[in-house]
Amino acid sequence: MTARPIPTISVQPDDFDAAAESRKLTNGRKDVGALVSFVGLCRDEAGALAALELEHYPGMAEAEMQRIAEIAIDRFSLLGLTAIHRFGRIEAGAQIVLVLAAAPHRQAAFDGANFVMDFLKTSAPFWKKEHGKDGHSGAWVEAKDADDSARDRWLTE
Repeated sequence: MTARPIPTISVQPDDFDAAAESRKLTNGRKDVGALVSFVGLCRDEAGALAALELEHYPGMAEAEMQRIAEIAIDRFSLLGLTAIHRFGRIEAGAQIVLVLAAAPHRQAAFDGANFVMDFLKTSAPFWKKEHGKDGHSGAWVEAKDADDSARDRWLTE
């Protein structure tokens, strides 16, 4: 019997190397048939955003990410999972989050990565504040109904 994979979870201020993390997850593995990677970037939709300020609840954010990752591993029979979320000031265009899901087959890897992101967006204690190019700081960004809907579809499947 194969041991249950232990997810790699990190909440960090520093940028990450998605290719290096992918190699760590799959190095020497011959049972992985699919690796899905998702990299979330700091988006400037209106051309006015300089950066996002991301805050988290230390200890609780990591614990919730671990919980979500373990559910995904069990639910989709993943062979490995990595989730990295940054905090601090993130400039427009920079990386914020990485999710890697390894599985024997592609659908499980895609579903596992989607599941993790849908729950990270709604369940993990992270908060975002926008900083404009004009030097103005906006309010903390409100949660979106669309994110809740994306998460909720997993609860009925």
